[in-house]
Amino acid sequence: MARLDGKVAIVTGGGTGIGRCTALMLAKEGARVVISGRRKPPLEDVVTEIAGAGGQTVAHPGDVVVVDAFGDLVIEILRS
Repeated sequence: MARLDGKVAIVTGGGTGIGRCTALMLAKEGARVVISGRRKPPLEDVVTEIAGAGGQTVAHPGDVVVVDAFGDLVIEILRS
């Protein structure tokens, strides 16, 4: 059993750089990872990588600085 089994992690900026590495690490530890970022293609790459390793993830493109986008992210998390 991984340390984060049954947990949901939210990673903003999850498509590149530190956010990407964080999302991958959290998924490796068993968390279901919701990643957000402004550009859809990098998010899809991370989703593919996590799913390929047997992890659970969902991408939600958007800018969390925009109030409506943040609200949409929260709704996506609640659906997960």
